Amino acid sequence: MSDIENNGQSENGDALHDSVPVTGMYQEWFLDYASYVILERAVPAIEDGLKPVQRRILHAMKEMDDGRFNKVANIIGQTMQYHPHGDASISDAIVNLGQKDLLIETQGNWGDIRTGDGAAAARYIEARLSKFALEVVFNPQTTDWQVSYDGRKREPVTLPVKFPLLLAQGVEGIAVGLSTKILPHNFCELINASIDVLKGKKASIVPDFPTGGLADFSEYNEGLRGGRIKVRARIEEGEGKSLLIKDIPFGTTTTSLIDSIIKANDKGKIKIKKVVDNTAKDVEIQVFLASGQSPDMTIDALYAFTDCEQSISPNACVIIKDKPVFIGVNDILTYNTRQTKELLKRELEIRKGELMEKLLFSSLEKIFIENRIYRDIEECETWEDVIATIDKGLDPYKPEFYREITRDDIIRLTEIKIKRISRFDSFKADELMRKLEDELKEVEHNLEHLTEFAIDYYKNLLKKHGKGRERKTEIRNFETIQATVVAANNAKLYVNRKDGFIGHGLKKDEFVCDCSDLDDIIAFKKDGTCVVTKIQDKVFVGKDIIHVGIFRKGDERMVYNMIYLDGTSGRTMVKRFQILSVTRDREYILTKGTKGSKVLYFTANANGEAEIVTVYLTQGSKARVKVFDFDFKELDIKGRGAGGNILTKYTVRKIQLKMEGVSTLGGLDVYYDDAVGRINTDERGKLIGNFLGDDKIIAFYKDGSYELTSYELTNRYDPNTLLLIEKFDPLAVISCVYYDGTSKNHYVKRFNIETSTVNKKFSFISDHRRSTLDIVSTDKQPQVEVTLKKDKETEKVEYDLDMLIDVKGWKSVGNKLSSHIVKNIKLLEPVKKDSPSKEEKEDKDDLEIGSTIDLNVKDDDDKDQLGLFKNGK
Repeated sequence: MSDIENNGQSENGDALHDSVPVTGMYQEWFLDYASYVILERAVPAIEDGLKPVQRRILHAMKEMDDGRFNKVANIIGQTMQYHPHGDASISDAIVNLGQKDLLIETQGNWGDIRTGDGAAAARYIEARLSKFALEVVFNPQTTDWQVSYDGRKREPVTLPVKFPLLLAQGVEGIAVGLSTKILPHNFCELINASIDVLKGKKASIVPDFPTGGLADFSEYNEGLRGGRIKVRARIEEGEGKSLLIKDIPFGTTTTSLIDSIIKANDKGKIKIKKVVDNTAKDVEIQVFLASGQSPDMTIDALYAFTDCEQSISPNACVIIKDKPVFIGVNDILTYNTRQTKELLKRELEIRKGELMEKLLFSSLEKIFIENRIYRDIEECETWEDVIATIDKGLDPYKPEFYREITRDDIIRLTEIKIKRISRFDSFKADELMRKLEDELKEVEHNLEHLTEFAIDYYKNLLKKHGKGRERKTEIRNFETIQATVVAANNAKLYVNRKDGFIGHGLKKDEFVCDCSDLDDIIAFKKDGTCVVTKIQDKVFVGKDIIHVGIFRKGDERMVYNMIYLDGTSGRTMVKRFQILSVTRDREYILTKGTKGSKVLYFTANANGEAEIVTVYLTQGSKARVKVFDFDFKELDIKGRGAGGNILTKYTVRKIQLKMEGVSTLGGLDVYYDDAVGRINTDERGKLIGNFLGDDKIIAFYKDGSYELTSYELTNRYDPNTLLLIEKFDPLAVISCVYYDGTSKNHYVKRFNIETSTVNKKFSFISDHRRSTLDIVSTDKQPQVEVTLKKDKETEKVEYDLDMLIDVKGWKSVGNKLSSHIVKNIKLLEPVKKDSPSKEEKEDKDDLEIGSTIDLNVKDDDDKDQLGLFKNGK
């Protein structure tokens, strides 16, 4: 009978185990497991920025390294000597390392992070360590070692990485009750930031993603918990009413992005015809717009409703001294920079020791041979006599050495071959020792100036490995996109005024307007109340509806004009008011709230218009004037709770509209914010102008095109291609200098805008791909400073563009700017005419008088008199 079958007792009846509470076992084992996952699998060490599996892969590859590519399957097998978790985890980790294109050179199909395609099987792809990895990651002399899991091998505790590798590659891991997410940063920027740290400056770094795109790092918070990054795809307008997505947000793929666009279209959030994936070497997703859809509005909708915009929450956590620590990326960079400096110091000290040992033995060898000490040992009969004889022969020279001569040094002298002794060249020996001494002086100098040496080390890294690693992600500040503003109108609003219902399902009732299923609806009722509710299929808001519309929170241009009867006093009141913010489904009273109050007249004015109405009183009223006009512009605009002014104390029979009103709010001051490439009314950026009615904006681009647009706040103007943006003046003369790619010359031209089509670009320079617009201005007397190359010298010349060429057609070529090579063109400040002097004013007055007299000239005497006036006499 086994022990188990014997009720947990051995043959002699003793208990096999002491009893342990299950709760205690769970707590102890769970903590052990959690610690193991955190330290050994999920979270990287701050020293080298690697998880254990990554470190073991690199160590195995270093052992295999012979300069040639190795099958990944072989690398996996080699790594399994150190990593006890199977080939699948190793395969995934090595592919992840290879796709980051920093430590491993790859060969074969390694997949594509942009499209989401996976790598080929491990037996088909190959890899080897990159030159950067061999230079920066490994040094057995400065590596701390430990025994592998089975005790047969030794592996590094951490690799002596002399670079902020953790920040360059980024990392993501999920442990038990803990996670880490450190985003990748730019290679060149990390090196420059490390140099700043060594110089005592404060470093400030932000991520750079391999997928490119646009990113807003204003809330990055150094990568700590609570921080957030917004990442957007780069979207451009294409040909044929389409949009081109050039870069995708980090963490997405072209497949997932296209799926999100199709899903948003199916839900009616955006309106498109089709999506085509043209991705090959570069990402390109073409989105064809539906008829009547605005490209700018659709771009915003793509950001609002699809994966074209992603929010990433970093969480920088690393292992420091066997404990997980939450630490900012700038502190990680500082730690790695100081570690690099310390590793360089250790390498210099090791090299110094090696050089001193070489110098010592070279000196011993020279003394041993030149002083023929080797002959003194010919008569020695024992080994100890040999050692003693050599030691005695070296006695006169021992004070010159930096340390004591040991028995091992003497034994090494006895191992010198006769052939070497016979061919010993004293001159060559001195030359070798001189080189060793020079190198030793250089090493000692570097140790004394360790900071400068570390800076030179980083600069050398940048020079050797920085090419092609420039920033890919453009840093931008993003504006907040209101989903309700950019959502496509995928619903229709209907109203049943009598019964008090609104919604998009009342198709048999009165149609109000097109809307989105995200919109809020405001309804005004005859009893002087209003309510805002989310649009639904059918919702009851109250009987006797007098007005229904879409509610825009914070819309200061929307003004409501209302005349109502106060139920208690019998007076007719008038008011103008705004409703900027409300609580949904809450009823607001717009009158004084007395019983019997009712609305007599109501209008909603999207631009603050103030109309004139005619008020008719009852025939029985005691008023002498029973019909009079009232202009709403006489009233100030107040809040919804204001009671209003008294219009009349007599009974009103009816109110009629007499004249449509104009806006009393004035024009809109529109600004352009080049940080986000958008216009706004929040005074952010450069003032473009004051806009009202049909005013337009004109934008000039570096490719030599211009575009007329409305001043809708959803318009976009790419700051990377925009050269000038301002309020459009149809009478303004456009002056420009451009480079013609065909003739390779610079031309100047002046023209008027002759087109009127809105939201269409017109090119006014040659269509060669290298043609570019250098300078454009609408000033009356634009001046430019041109740097010309004449022979071997350069000369700066100022030109008045209005003097160089007359105003011609917008399609004209223009005149050649100069026969010399143009090196640079700078637009100068516009000419400001000085105030006229007192004498000039008098002359001007005299001329004006003369002009008046000229009208009455009748004979020659009068003409002579006029001449005297003109001459100022």
